Amino acid sequence: MKTRKSLVCMMAILFGVAVLVPYLGVNRAAAAPQKKRVTVPAGTRILVRMVDSIDSSKQKKGYRFTATLEANLQAEDMVVAPRGTTVYGQLTDASSAGRMKGSSELVLELTDINIRGTNYPLLTSTYEIKGKGEGGNTAKKVIGGAGLGALIGGIAGGGKGAGIGALAGAGAGTAVAASKKGEQLQIPSESLLEFRLEQPVSLPVS
Repeated sequence: MKTRKSLVCMMAILFGVAVLVPYLGVNRAAAAPQKKRVTVPAGTRILVRMVDSIDSSKQKKGYRFTATLEANLQAEDMVVAPRGTTVYGQLTDASSAGRMKGSSELVLELTDINIRGTNYPLLTSTYEIKGKGEGGNTAKKVIGGAGLGALIGGIAGGGKGAGIGALAGAGAGTAVAASKKGEQLQIPSESLLEFRLEQPVSLPVS
């Protein structure tokens, strides 16, 4: 008799557990902490190092490129994305210098940042570099020195959305290749480019 009562009690306990488990799971899910997000304000500087190289005689408008953060992206005293985080961008304009007239031009912008496997869209300023046709001067030249080119400031004349900051072409020493067809523009891999956020963006943090 005692064995039978014990068996009944055990079955009742197991039944109760089976009924409660789904509710306990829901409660745990509801109680799980949500990932904290912070808003990175407009105007924030984003310094990146190019992974891909770009050549005005090869790449066309719409070309997608990859770069990495050269400095931590921070907001609200927190690191949102550490140095080395992958970012993506595209050429919003690209033209090659013609033989008789016309000049080469490259206009870049960042479009996404990858945080823990998820891409988040960005809206940034553009970085512009423009050359001249045969016999002319480029609007922006890279000053070579010990294999390192550095270019500081926006496009000459400060046009709308002009690039800001620095471009450095490690190993190449120049971002301009002059030829009889006019100057072709090159942004080598490892170059440093600086952009600014045009609109605030909400991003997750650990």
